[in-house]
Amino acid sequence: MTCLILATRNAGKITELHAILADAGLHHELVGADAYPEIPDVKETGVTFAENALLKAHTLARATGLPAVADDSGLCVDVLGGAPGIFSARWAGRHGDDEANLRLLLAQLSDIAPAHRGAHFACAAALALPDGTERVVEGHLRGTLRTAPSGTGGFGYDPILQPDGDTRTCAELTAAEKNAISHRGHAFRALVPVVRELVG
Repeated sequence: MTCLILATRNAGKITELHAILADAGLHHELVGADAYPEIPDVKETGVTFAENALLKAHTLARATGLPAVADDSGLCVDVLGGAPGIFSARWAGRHGDDEANLRLLLAQLSDIAPAHRGAHFACAAALALPDGTERVVEGHLRGTLRTAPSGTGGFGYDPILQPDGDTRTCAELTAAEKNAISHRGHAFRALVPVVRELVG
């Protein structure tokens, strides 16, 4: 059984990927970046989700000698040409201020009619090996942006994205419902055959 490292300090993300791999019959040990506190967080200097995911995966693979998985994700709004995109977590200026990001985005879209409020969550997931081998897969969750937040679950832009085919926002879904359709879930599931091919 090979140990994989996931470039995150989010225990929920580790649990999610572990469950997806186990469901596919891949029972690898999975640890987060917390297992290597001496390795600093990687600056996301790429200009695409894929570049940022690869940056993090390669850095951890080189530093630990283990196969490394990393992801990067964000919200892409049609009428904003795909923005906030890679800047989703710092759209309002300060990294991780979900409330400020939401407020700014809703203000920017305040005069946009419902028919033109299409958007999607995008996620790129990368696997890198210590020898430099790499693969990237992507997942998406398409929907429409509400004019006001609704729901208390999730994080980020979940309270304003209503997935296609549903009447609720992502923040109103249960964790299981969200994981089944989420961009990250799609990307992690697409990573399964890659892990099987490159790691075994």
